[in-house]
Amino acid sequence: MKAVICSRYGTPDELELRDLPEPDAGAGEVVVKVAAAALNFFDTLLIAGKYQVKPDFPFSPAAEFAGTVHAVGPGVTGFKGGDRVMSYAAYGAAREYYVQKASRLVKLPDALDLERAAGLSVTYGTTIHALKDRGKLQPGETLAVLGAAGGTGLAAVEIGKLMGARVIACASSDEKCEFAKKHGADETVNYGSSDLRAELKRLGGNHGIDVVYDPVGDKYAEPALRSMAWEGRYLVIGFAAGEIPKIPLNLVLLKSCDIVGVHWGAFVAREPDNEAANMAQVVRWCADGKLSAHVHAVYPLSETAQALKDIAARKIMGKAILKP
Repeated sequence: MKAVICSRYGTPDELELRDLPEPDAGAGEVVVKVAAAALNFFDTLLIAGKYQVKPDFPFSPAAEFAGTVHAVGPGVTGFKGGDRVMSYAAYGAAREYYVQKASRLVKLPDALDLERAAGLSVTYGTTIHALKDRGKLQPGETLAVLGAAGGTGLAAVEIGKLMGARVIACASSDEKCEFAKKHGADETVNYGSSDLRAELKRLGGNHGIDVVYDPVGDKYAEPALRSMAWEGRYLVIGFAAGEIPKIPLNLVLLKSCDIVGVHWGAFVAREPDNEAANMAQVVRWCADGKLSAHVHAVYPLSETAQALKDIAARKIMGKAILKP
């Protein structure tokens, strides 16, 4: 089989496309023929050795995938050849065949195509956990989403609307703001050309912003925090803009607000039943046409480096998908 391999930390251009033996399924495992694998911003950190997860070499990027069951191992009863499935892999899915524990697979309805399904686990899984479990978002509250045209940001816009919130989409260009608005945002802020703090203060009014969803960090974090409502919740998703911000804690005191960490990967490991319920809801919403699971572009495995560079350059709106 073909696989994209990282054999040492470096840049996307140092990845290799190799031929590897086709894998076998062990006890409780399933071999999935990968139809589509999704890349995320953290893949750019993973291959550079800058992510909290550091796999042994060699490894493949891509933390999520969808495809069809190719073979099942001893003891597997819930799946058969040809079943359409998706899963979260943490890393390693940029290849033609992937071995996964049967317990980690989610069956897909026929109405959901595999390219869109491949990108559901990380972005929508993170977001439903963030907004429902960690942020306790309530109908009628105001949600501000930073990086609103990216994978997790777009998921937050869409799920926030489904949960009944008023959504303010914040992004770095008019094109990205318009994209977020087409996906349900009520208001937009272009923080590439306007003052984020001033715009959120205007749109939040005297009450302020109830929940901030922040996958961006850097210089955008403090202005967003200053816009918070009394007892608001600031959700820390990631730091796609680069720097990890240092927050003045007096702001947290004065607003009596919460800064809430969202570590979805640990949630998957610690609370698998709750994660399974969240993903079942996401799959239903997507199959019913309530979530876009928007695919920005599809790249062959041979162009994985370009896909990662496009993600790092913030050119991707929605998801970047690899097609083996």
